Amino acid sequence: MIYAAIAAIIFFLDMGIKNLIEQKMPEGEEKTLGNGLFLLRKYHNKGAFLNMGEKKSGFVAILSIALTLSMTVLFLATFSCKGSRLLKSGLALLLGGAYSNTYDRMRRHYVVDYVSFPVKNKYIRNIVFNIADFCIIIGALLMVLGSAFFLD
Repeated sequence: MIYAAIAAIIFFLDMGIKNLIEQKMPEGEEKTLGNGLFLLRKYHNKGAFLNMGEKKSGFVAILSIALTLSMTVLFLATFSCKGSRLLKSGLALLLGGAYSNTYDRMRRHYVVDYVSFPVKNKYIRNIVFNIADFCIIIGALLMVLGSAFFLD
């Protein structure tokens, strides 16, 4: 199924980049990418989004597993549904990202983040993402839109 392939591609792409960042990039180093649109840096996120729950990383890991498993069940349930391409696409993006970040939490005990935006606002500039994070955000939006159309 194409949607499972999308999730797998996201997982392996993000894990490949995370491994390269871990091996090749020193802590604290920054590189500009895409004509200055992005900053590449290594950051170890021990919590969830914006490092929330950093001091409760075990709880964050268990919650991550539970949410990823529940989304997997939902994803599998959509296989028998005709249509709902938007919902399935959203779930595929979300799951590819969720599996990547959850795997990191289980294997490394932190998530490797590596891209941020070089803006003047220090708060926004200090937020570091990975491809999985973007896929989770976009996937969640597509799921909401897909669910709205699916329920009609």
